[in-house]
Amino acid sequence: AGPDDACFAGRTRAEVAELIARYPQGQARSALLPMLHLVQSVEGQITPDGIAFCAEQLELTRAQVSAVATFYTMFKRTPTGEYLVSVCTNTLCGMLGGDEIFAALKETLGIATSGEQSTPDGSITLEHAECLAACDCAPVLTVNYEYFDNRTVGSARNIVDQLKSGGRPTPTRGAPLCSFKQIERQVAGFFDEQTLALDSVSGGVPTEVGVKLAIDRGESAPSYAVDDSAVDGGAQAAAQRTSQQPTSSHDAPLNTKGQNK
Repeated sequence: AGPDDACFAGRTRAEVAELIARYPQGQARSALLPMLHLVQSVEGQITPDGIAFCAEQLELTRAQVSAVATFYTMFKRTPTGEYLVSVCTNTLCGMLGGDEIFAALKETLGIATSGEQSTPDGSITLEHAECLAACDCAPVLTVNYEYFDNRTVGSARNIVDQLKSGGRPTPTRGAPLCSFKQIERQVAGFFDEQTLALDSVSGGVPTEVGVKLAIDRGESAPSYAVDDSAVDGGAQAAAQRTSQQPTSSHDAPLNTKGQNK
């Protein structure tokens, strides 16, 4: 049986065609990752219908699509709430309180079992996150992939209390909160200026400390070395000029097998 056309009709099919058109002819399968995010923005998860739909559109087997959908943790195989709360419990965050935060949020949200689970009303989904790439702001959690840095048990509980009462707390950095389905559309590559907030600050003071210290001290990293023997013609002179740059802001490109053919 094919996918449920009532679920993936009209705009979704048109947007799938737009995604496929972003890739070179004959490379339609490259659109699978954004397509899965688009499907998730419709259903709030990846269902068998979603897998069948992607397979049909890209002329792949369902097994091929399933292999991708089950590999990446951002693709959810169970219903996801309006808000996905991800608590980092990897080494640094865990040592600084991430495990305690996760346990406290399970209690606050009324979630009895371990692992990824939603509140009884299905509005909030809680999950462990192995790493949220923000060790300099540990412990951290995200809500629909927006960061809340330097959390404590109390401040984390305050965030989910606001979500439970219908509020949308302001992330430490990044765009204002939107729904899980809205953020999935953004990840798929369909932007909404109202929710994207292009002028939002994504960095933080701890992240930029090293750069500031390097500037204050006049320090810089060396550029990559260039093997001039592998470059010919005018490109050799350009590579030589690049290799003489002393700072990492002018890194010369690395030679690859493709360049040396």
